[in-house]
Amino acid sequence: MKLTSIPGGLAVAVLSAVSFGTSGALVKPLLEAGWSPAAAVTVRAFTAGLVLLPLAVMALRGRWAALWLGRWRVLGMGIVGVACTQLAYFAAISTIPVSTALLIEFLAPLILVGVAWAVSKRMPRPAVFLGSALAVGGLVLVIGPGAIQTVNPIGLTFAFLAAIGCAAYFFIAARPDRDLPAVALAAFGLIVGGFILGLLGVTGLLPITATFGDLPLFGALAPWWVPLVLLVLVSTAVAYSTGITAAGVLGSRLASFIGLLEVVFASLFAWLLLGEQLSPLQLLGGLLILGGIAAVRSERAEALPSIAPLHHDTAAAASGEATAAASTH
Repeated sequence: MKLTSIPGGLAVAVLSAVSFGTSGALVKPLLEAGWSPAAAVTVRAFTAGLVLLPLAVMALRGRWAALWLGRWRVLGMGIVGVACTQLAYFAAISTIPVSTALLIEFLAPLILVGVAWAVSKRMPRPAVFLGSALAVGGLVLVIGPGAIQTVNPIGLTFAFLAAIGCAAYFFIAARPDRDLPAVALAAFGLIVGGFILGLLGVTGLLPITATFGDLPLFGALAPWWVPLVLLVLVSTAVAYSTGITAAGVLGSRLASFIGLLEVVFASLFAWLLLGEQLSPLQLLGGLLILGGIAAVRSERAEALPSIAPLHHDTAAAASGEATAAASTH
């Protein structure tokens, strides 16, 4: 059964943000145990794609022509929405603070607003500008005022490239396609992205390291595969499939603004599961983001023109470089 209602799309979009928001709390124990961010993201993407593959095959019902006709969406999602976004984010945090990189990457909704304005030649309504201002202000409070500072221009460039990749994720996901199921786009896009990241790791262009002992998880020792399985199933498979489904119903603009809740949920999970402090300013930031979403929702989203985006995978983590390093879509 295909999701078509706006309330249903909103609920699924929030579920996607919640799922993406768990990634920081789940990946942090792996990173602290010796996993490189590239290794965690590669395994996360490729394995989640394989998990979704049976569902994708069932949804296609033998209509392989639909997959072939949608091949550019799949390649765009895998190459740009997953692989390039991750590579740009890693390159950014190697020279600028994680909080700054996250703040810039999550400007993706503003990029979508700007593209729609430039292509349609129609100025967005005041509600969109108000929503954008509230959302950016909320992001600064959730991620931390320290995100705004003088930074390395090269790192800044890579962070903006990551933002473009994140915008592309939402744009590709929202493109109308009656034949290619959302779960198929998610599955094959993740497999393509994971394969590319793995290939770069094998060739030595990305540092791939992993450990396989017990690690601390939620106050107890657990095998290394426990957080990895949760990361694959919840933070990736569920997050991507629901995110793509929601974008197809809501459009890229509204879906991308709701996606900003990811940083709020990341902060909440870091507080609940890792014991990291959740400040009143972060709570206020979350309310501002909700206000921004409400403002954008009040204006009926205009359809973007049919040009080809590029996530994401991008799930944000709200505190600590180790947490954030592998949490952006």
